[in-house]
Amino acid sequence: MIKDTIVEGFHNAPHRSLYHALGLTEEEQRRPLIGVVCSYNEIVPGHINLDKIAQAVKLGVAMAGGTPIMFPAITVCDGIAMGHTGMKYSLVTRDLIADSTEAMTLAHGFDGLVMIPNCDKNVPGLLMAAARLNIPTVFVSGGPMLAGRVNGKKRSLSSMFEAVGAYNAGKINEEQLTEFERKVCPTCGSCSGMYTANSMNCLTEVLGMGLKGNGTIPAVYSARIELAKHAGMQVMELVKKNIRPRDIMTASAIKNAITADMALGCSTNSMLHLPAIANECGVPFDLDEVNAISERTPNLCHLAPAGPTYMEDLNEAGGVHAVLKELEKLGLLDTSVLTCTGKTLKENLEGVENLDEEVIRKPENAFGKTGGIAVLKGNLAPDGCVVKRAAVASEMLVHEGPAKVFESEEECISAIYGGKIVKGDVVVIRYEGPAGGPGMREMLSPTSAIAGMGLDKDVALITDGRFSGATRGASIGHVSPEAVSGGVIAYVKDGDRIAIDIPNYKIELKVSDEELAKRKAEMPIKKKQVTGYLKRYAEQVSSADKGAIINRN
Repeated sequence: MIKDTIVEGFHNAPHRSLYHALGLTEEEQRRPLIGVVCSYNEIVPGHINLDKIAQAVKLGVAMAGGTPIMFPAITVCDGIAMGHTGMKYSLVTRDLIADSTEAMTLAHGFDGLVMIPNCDKNVPGLLMAAARLNIPTVFVSGGPMLAGRVNGKKRSLSSMFEAVGAYNAGKINEEQLTEFERKVCPTCGSCSGMYTANSMNCLTEVLGMGLKGNGTIPAVYSARIELAKHAGMQVMELVKKNIRPRDIMTASAIKNAITADMALGCSTNSMLHLPAIANECGVPFDLDEVNAISERTPNLCHLAPAGPTYMEDLNEAGGVHAVLKELEKLGLLDTSVLTCTGKTLKENLEGVENLDEEVIRKPENAFGKTGGIAVLKGNLAPDGCVVKRAAVASEMLVHEGPAKVFESEEECISAIYGGKIVKGDVVVIRYEGPAGGPGMREMLSPTSAIAGMGLDKDVALITDGRFSGATRGASIGHVSPEAVSGGVIAYVKDGDRIAIDIPNYKIELKVSDEELAKRKAEMPIKKKQVTGYLKRYAEQVSSADKGAIINRN
């Protein structure tokens, strides 16, 4: 306890003097010191409300007999960073967040933590820190944005990106584009579909690190403030019982998270973040097991961009726990796992009901018999690549076409808007991987342009980079090994035939081994010249199939 190492004894008088400088009373100094890791800032819409969440958490901690102390964590808005150099700094912040939280926590000797994240890399970064630090911790996120409404229909950020493609194709006019711009993001919160932020916030519940409702209660609901107070109170229970993150985030809990991911139709980015979290927990993560879990897990939800429902609808239907209840009935979960409530998942699911069978379908009426994500392998991606199967049109589940190859996202965008991509094409964007980018940029702009122009049922896109959770269509990312590491994707040429078979988890470049060997001798690997943090990151980061983790050795 903090009082044993920093507060008690004459030799700790200097520490106590600094606590007095903070205005902490002697009574506060004797209580458990709880770090409130708040990701509030004024540039990310999902984080603009986190100061209020933090205040509610601090009240909860104080009510339960602890002393709350707030310190910050950074985050990047992927939407604002999208389509330019800024996106190189998105994934890389995941490790900065974990590292800085570790430093602040151990430097100041906190007894417990309440993590307050909300957006894409912020949630997994703090989950990684929680596992690494392994002191009692509860998560309470900022909550999802309400859906916007345009022409009487619910809309979200993915609708906005697709509207740009529609405008470029002459399908809507400037006035209509402006209406989307002003209406699709109507409140604070993480963007309203099942994108990466909401995927990871939902999975905090499944992993046992967040209380019921953490993934789905909208940011603007008063219930979110109540949840934050309860999180503050609950961390004190975990401190008393000495329940720690690695007691909760076990191998079984991570397998539960993969299963729920399949049922919910989460972002492909979860296949970067779950391996990274598992790594910090000391739990092996086998990418091949993802397909095995997918084969037995029905896809029960089709939230945007896969379908017309949004996070607010999932919340009204009973939230993540209602999805887990359906999976429990199928025997697909290990419900004996411990959670941050101090109870098992089985106990937490008692009395939970599915309140809307259109939002959360019954297994017999599932959107698909298999899960929302698939891992494909073949000569183009011997170590695997990932697709959000639930957001792929049935026409594109099996596809073969000629490659059109681009060395960067910018080159590809110019070609799309220039009308150079036609039906049947397989667009290949390379040198955008974790090390080759560096930073593994999300490719929402090209995928949305393709969808907005009405080509999402005719064109596939393959990259060693990654996609936003807002992406839909046959968008296949995380190709491993990546181009800069000498992966086969580095040797694809315009016109090569590429065959995609998502139901059978296959992807093939139809070029002979002899021809590939010849190309490897003739085509040099291209490395980008970068400086600063990106240079260090590129030198240390693993491949995407390993979770793009930092290789500490």
